[in-house]
Amino acid sequence: MDMISSKVALVYAYTFYLIGKKDFRVKEFELRSVIARWFYMSALTARYSSSPESIMEQDLNNLRDVKNASGFIELLNKTIQDTFTDDYWEITVPNNLATTAARGPSLFAYYAAQNLMGARGLFSNIKVSDLIDTGLRAKKSALERHHLFPKAYLKRQGVLERRDINQIANYALVEWQDNIAISDKAPAEYLGDYLTRFSKDEITEMYYWHALPENWQDMAYTDFLQKRRGMMAKVIRDGFNSMNKENNGGSKWWSRSNKK
Repeated sequence: MDMISSKVALVYAYTFYLIGKKDFRVKEFELRSVIARWFYMSALTARYSSSPESIMEQDLNNLRDVKNASGFIELLNKTIQDTFTDDYWEITVPNNLATTAARGPSLFAYYAAQNLMGARGLFSNIKVSDLIDTGLRAKKSALERHHLFPKAYLKRQGVLERRDINQIANYALVEWQDNIAISDKAPAEYLGDYLTRFSKDEITEMYYWHALPENWQDMAYTDFLQKRRGMMAKVIRDGFNSMNKENNGGSKWWSRSNKK
């Protein structure tokens, strides 16, 4: 629950689950799949953040003409499809990631996508899901948010404002020991040592999961932020697609990560 930005969205998703189960007798496997994607959509878009009762009433009204299980699934899928347009993924999500907010639907959706695709922590062989779970149960988190371009380094480069330094596109999830070791080193200074831990294929996966552009360590900071936001949005989209049994988007990464 610590990484759910909208408990209202969770409650309403469960409401739809009960309606699908009791009123329309949707098969459990199909119901879990469509409700999972519905929650992903409603949480990411903050569907119920403004006037939630009115939006939910409208969603329930849309069910009036539904007669059976297939109609229920079709309605939810159509709403999801109409919401998740190409413009939403390619423009809205990257724009929503241009923030310093430590809690927010786009950031949590990014972590959820990493979870869904079996991503490992940056510079780590431990899965993000395991690191998060350990952190939630322990006093000391096994996973920490690390500035890819460290604060002290950016200040030496003349980037002084917290709103610029603490952009969420400047963060990645790393094991806390690595976070301490990196300290205030420049990316080009610390990256090489960490990459020696992995094979070329593992580095390719790691760069995908953590939305790192090629040669990111040498990029201008503002260019890096803009490029990474777009790549983070793609990970979020692929995470959603990995939930859809009728859509193979993201399945390559899903299958590869679960073979290891």
